[in-house]
Amino acid sequence: MADPVAPLKTPTDIKSNAAKSVAEALNGILADSFALYLKTKNFHWHVSGPHFRDYHLMLDDQATQILGTTDAIAERVRKTGNTTLRSIGDIARHQTIADNDEPFVAAADMLNILRDDNLKLVEALREAKDIVDEAKDNATSGILDDWTDQAEERAWFLFEASRGA
Repeated sequence: MADPVAPLKTPTDIKSNAAKSVAEALNGILADSFALYLKTKNFHWHVSGPHFRDYHLMLDDQATQILGTTDAIAERVRKTGNTTLRSIGDIARHQTIADNDEPFVAAADMLNILRDDNLKLVEALREAKDIVDEAKDNATSGILDDWTDQAEERAWFLFEASRGA
């Protein structure tokens, strides 16, 4: 019978140092994804002004898309033989996207902030792509392309919507 408290040792053919680098990059992306998700939902809940409906719906769609990537990110970490984030505190220790606790943010500023945050996420995704390619982690490499495309599209929509704000 297996020891229920034994360390998690998911088998992988990725060398341990490379797998650790992949996990660190993905855990950073996961933390930033949760931070960006919550910020996007915050702005969705608090947007106001003449474009309320359009922005409210767009931000909700974007938040849903961001949250949809989190499980896949965490599962890639586990599949490479590592562990992933465990708590809000763990997210806070790994995130590079800043929180926004302001009581009021103008709609135009919301769009610009989220655009910049999505572009920051794109940078992290591109850096992770180099790391996973070096580790020969083909599965993660392919998924990173999809996540990069999604973040670029969100940044584009936020940019275009901000032009009329």
